[in-house]
Amino acid sequence: MLYPELFKQLESVRWDMDKDIPWDRFDASLLTDEQAQTIKMNAITEWAALPATEMFLRDNRDDSDFSAFMSIWFFEEQKHSLVLMEYLRRFRPDLAPTEQELHEVRFEFDPAPALETLMLHFCGEIRLNHWYRCAAAWHTEPVIKQIYATLSQDEARHGGAYLRYMKRAIANFGDEARSAFVKVGVLMASARRTAQALHPTNLHVSKAHFPRDTVQSRLPNPEWLEKWLSQQINFDASWESKVVERILHNLSLLMERSFKTVQELNRFRKEIAATLPPTDAYQGA
Repeated sequence: MLYPELFKQLESVRWDMDKDIPWDRFDASLLTDEQAQTIKMNAITEWAALPATEMFLRDNRDDSDFSAFMSIWFFEEQKHSLVLMEYLRRFRPDLAPTEQELHEVRFEFDPAPALETLMLHFCGEIRLNHWYRCAAAWHTEPVIKQIYATLSQDEARHGGAYLRYMKRAIANFGDEARSAFVKVGVLMASARRTAQALHPTNLHVSKAHFPRDTVQSRLPNPEWLEKWLSQQINFDASWESKVVERILHNLSLLMERSFKTVQELNRFRKEIAATLPPTDAYQGA
């Protein structure tokens, strides 16, 4: 089981919201209304760890090890929402999310293959790590800069934990797991070709709730994410290339072969799909 080791590892580096966030360094002159509005949207987005955890527990009923790890992931992700709300409560209480605004992003996700979902969220953690590093550089107020830097480190550690479960899945399921991981990897490393940000909170997850079936679509400002990335924190091509490099690097380690480009990864996806039975090969195509 990976859960006991991951618990010790993440417990040893866990930050304290009262002791490790420099609340006394707040400088009101360095926080704009525009920046404060983005913090509210981000706080609500992070609250979506709640329905994501419900999804993980439902779709991984046969995996108690991974389900136990969700207790760590859920705690730390909800803490991200909480620290952003605490920042607003202290310094911009007029923008603190209401309980109803938070509850809006709690809806049931459709069942999905567990391996594909694992890879999707692994890539999501890589992307969030880079988004938050970029956000920390964009913000001017020192306390929120520190908060975003802290959150980015958490996301990197969560990605590392997901990677451990992906390695275990390859050991247990072989090419079935490889096919699932590279299929989603090709999608998540191809963000430059899409009109929307590729992250779990921006993907359609519930036919019954369409078109309000993405987390972002249920925010008070559904267009927030795209504006935040393109016009505010300026998550440009150089930042996106870092995300792609990390996805390709980790998949290279997992698959034990080098992928320098998405095209190389896609060729490998086709190779793996050809080795699987017809039904699985179709799913991996």
